[in-house]
Amino acid sequence: MSRTLDVAIIGAGIMGCSCAYELARRGLKVGVLEKDTIGAGSTGKSSALIRQHYSNDLTARMALHSLRAFENMEEELGSDGGFTRVGFIAVTSAKDHAGLEANVALQHRVGIHSELLAPDALREIMPHIETSDLVAAAYEPEAGYADPNLTVNAYADAARRHGAVIQLNTPVTDVRFSGDRVAGVDTPDERYDAPLVLNCAGPWSAQVARRAGVELPVNACRAQVAFLQRPEGHEAPHPAVADFIHATYFRPETGNITLAGLIDPAEADAVVDPDDYNELHDDEFMLDVGERVSRRYPALWESRAAGGYASLYAITPDWHPIVDEVPAGSGFFACTGFSGHGFKLGPAVAVMVADLLTRVADPEFSPHLFRLARYAENDAVQGQYEYSIAG
Repeated sequence: MSRTLDVAIIGAGIMGCSCAYELARRGLKVGVLEKDTIGAGSTGKSSALIRQHYSNDLTARMALHSLRAFENMEEELGSDGGFTRVGFIAVTSAKDHAGLEANVALQHRVGIHSELLAPDALREIMPHIETSDLVAAAYEPEAGYADPNLTVNAYADAARRHGAVIQLNTPVTDVRFSGDRVAGVDTPDERYDAPLVLNCAGPWSAQVARRAGVELPVNACRAQVAFLQRPEGHEAPHPAVADFIHATYFRPETGNITLAGLIDPAEADAVVDPDDYNELHDDEFMLDVGERVSRRYPALWESRAAGGYASLYAITPDWHPIVDEVPAGSGFFACTGFSGHGFKLGPAVAVMVADLLTRVADPEFSPHLFRLARYAENDAVQGQYEYSIAG
């Protein structure tokens, strides 16, 4: 049995579902094929931090667009994505102060509400933050976090209302070509004929691409998250923080919990089989991240470990995504490798991808920065900091 589609999308995470929505609402016949359930991969375990602190014009504009989408999700999609505004603080060492200033200036140019704060002013916003090693910090009052499962299901439901079909527990076993053009995909039970195929398989995207004869420099890497129960007297939510000195991020979660993880380049070394990895957190990680965040937020020295988990990042060599037709003219597209900062960009990525697949001459967000050829051209994406996730 076969079905005919305009676009076959592989993967029902934030990228697959948001792209399905954007393409379906433009009138295309879309099918999403997911080997598990909606959001079962990286999306469902995302820390879901919604911030706009980026070093490039494109990513900053995409982050602003996406923030507005999270704010207005119920109005646009008919379902709430659980966006909670708590503000966002980025702190760097003195050696990165010029980069911090440059980022804030860039954000001002694209319309992001961001400001540079001296330590005294920062303590007015977050009274218990440690500032003795800081020259300044960047602050975004509009930032926050979302609920990743509510968000991805909101996109999936909206895509369905526009006619998209989402097939769960349906692994793609082959990507078919007719000559140099993609012809569709196969699953164990059905064939899907489609002139356009979009690979949104995240940590599995390199495996999927090989079925099309394409090599993508995307690794599935294990990343951990810890939950810390805030002590008595510190029950109130605090801003989200990215601490580039101690290579951590943390944000509040419901139940007087602080969610914490690393922003450490070494996470790229934790390459795993995405179908067989330890999804539990390590005790050593819990101790390490707890100590790091407590240096910035000393109240957490008295916190209590409240569990954690491990998930997957799909990491590229420069920690930035690949959004491209590979090879050119084939109809096979990659939308992957977001390296831990894809969830917050999902709404804008959907617009970028829909413009790319429908050949919009003047796209709102050009994907040129994210082309696969940048690696062969020695033109990797650069940020202001050593760790490119903030790029």
